Amino acid sequence: MASQRDYYQILGVSETATTDEIKKAFRRLAKQYHPDRNPNNPQAAERFKEINEAHDVLSDAEKRKKYDQLRRYGAFAGAGRGGFGGGGGGSAQGPDVDFDLSDLGSFGGLGDLFSSIFGRRGTGARLDDEDEIETAIAIPFRVAALGGKVPVTLTLPEVCPTCGGSGGAPGATFSTCPECRGRGTISFGQGGFTVQRPCPVCRGRGKVPSQRCPTCQGSGEVRQEKHLTITIPAGTEDGTRLRLKGQGAKGRGDIVVAIQVEPDRFFRREGLDVIGVVPINLAQALLGSKIKVRTLDGKRVVLKVPPGTQHGQKFRIPGQGIERNGRRGDQYVEVHVQIPEKLTPEQETALREFAEKSGMRH
Repeated sequence: MASQRDYYQILGVSETATTDEIKKAFRRLAKQYHPDRNPNNPQAAERFKEINEAHDVLSDAEKRKKYDQLRRYGAFAGAGRGGFGGGGGGSAQGPDVDFDLSDLGSFGGLGDLFSSIFGRRGTGARLDDEDEIETAIAIPFRVAALGGKVPVTLTLPEVCPTCGGSGGAPGATFSTCPECRGRGTISFGQGGFTVQRPCPVCRGRGKVPSQRCPTCQGSGEVRQEKHLTITIPAGTEDGTRLRLKGQGAKGRGDIVVAIQVEPDRFFRREGLDVIGVVPINLAQALLGSKIKVRTLDGKRVVLKVPPGTQHGQKFRIPGQGIERNGRRGDQYVEVHVQIPEKLTPEQETALREFAEKSGMRH
């Protein structure tokens, strides 16, 4: 997990926010902090990761329910409820007890809740080893409907080739970290428990170099571009999340791609059906006509418009919708009757005569 910050604060929404409010906040922030828009800003990449993580939990009703349970325990910074075992519960505060978020399984139900939200299995693996990289991409409507391949470029942290991840310059000596005294973790918190996090000075290694690596400035990693081709399944919906296993940073973990489907200038989607609006003139609506209509896969079909067709009337073209899991929807053509904005004197006279003979009020 990328952070223990409060997810509601990350997205800037209240704890009573609706699903739509959460989705709008996510889209706005994801657009602002997307790595492609901030190529030289590692803080933006971390912020983007936090935003995706928060949306992943709060947009899922079951995950959000479990998260809110953990939040009431004060498990996330800024939750406003105090720390574990302290603050709003009115319980007596006992001696400090250290625990590591990577070993929440020892807390029984609390550990189970944490694992069920974030997909962790077992209690021995450190969370940092299972980090996911999350990104969002926008794809055309037709690619989402029909499927296809989309190229994606991500900037991911990789092991520094100069120091091999140690953070030290070639030939540097290492000594015990003065901040954590070699433990690799520091403690902080309040109430009855103290949370352990990786030491920011030695980055969890327990040792510090006499001279930092000039390539990575002591971080042990560098950011490099990674080019991927993502396969989009046919029928992909807006908000779908695709998991690329083993493609994460340093060859570990997964990349989770949130799909944003761009609107199409002609089609809109309703389930597996697609609807396209076709304009016709007044004569075609009154007298009937034949019109050519483009299908989702680019074919042209001839559609018969019967006399007396009304504005907004829909006509069905079977089997030309979206296919998914062996089922395929239909295409509907919604006709919009276009009315002339201005008539010539001759046209107005003819129309008045028509209206009078037809008994139409005007």
